[in-house]
Amino acid sequence: MTQPQRPGHEVDPKLLELLVCPLTKGPLVYDKARQELVSRGARLAFPIRDGIPIMLADEARRLEDAELNS
Repeated sequence: MTQPQRPGHEVDPKLLELLVCPLTKGPLVYDKARQELVSRGARLAFPIRDGIPIMLADEARRLEDAELNS
């Protein structure tokens, strides 16, 4: 179940620059609307809860083909 982002919990831009996918070590794309970090290489979206990226594969959402093409 996805928890909504509470107001005042923004992700630190410096942190976003440092993070990579824990599986592929590739780049992540920040999806602000869904509060996720997307790894196209791993086809996963890692949730961000209360401003903290949850970089665990077990917590990630699998991406559909349509999401990868957009």
